[in-house]
Amino acid sequence: MNNKNEYTFIGLTMENISLIYGIFLILWGIGVSYLSTSNSITSYIPSIFGLPILLFAILTLLIPSKKKLLMHIVVTFGLIIFLGGLDFFRSLGSPFENVWADSSKLMMMITGFIFTLLCVKSFIFARKNK
Repeated sequence: MNNKNEYTFIGLTMENISLIYGIFLILWGIGVSYLSTSNSITSYIPSIFGLPILLFAILTLLIPSKKKLLMHIVVTFGLIIFLGGLDFFRSLGSPFENVWADSSKLMMMITGFIFTLLCVKSFIFARKNK
């Protein structure tokens, strides 16, 4: 199933990791909004960024000839998620004063960094194995 010329992490291709990550972000935003009974659109920020990751990952599977372009779009959203999560450091004077918001920022920072790192490793792997 997996091509040896394709980067994998724990047996998953980056397209599949992107699908899982997009779904995770969407569910996180919905879950945090529900659990916190938040009426603020900002509690859905993970979901808002997870949706394009999920959609572009699906498109990558449907249109393999556009994989390079689509995965570059996906990693751009991953980088934006990481950068947005860095806002967590603004609350270091009183961390987790708003436990839901700070948890989401911390999650975005950590997962956005890991996701972006995996994407970059995948791009390097693809370039070396042309």
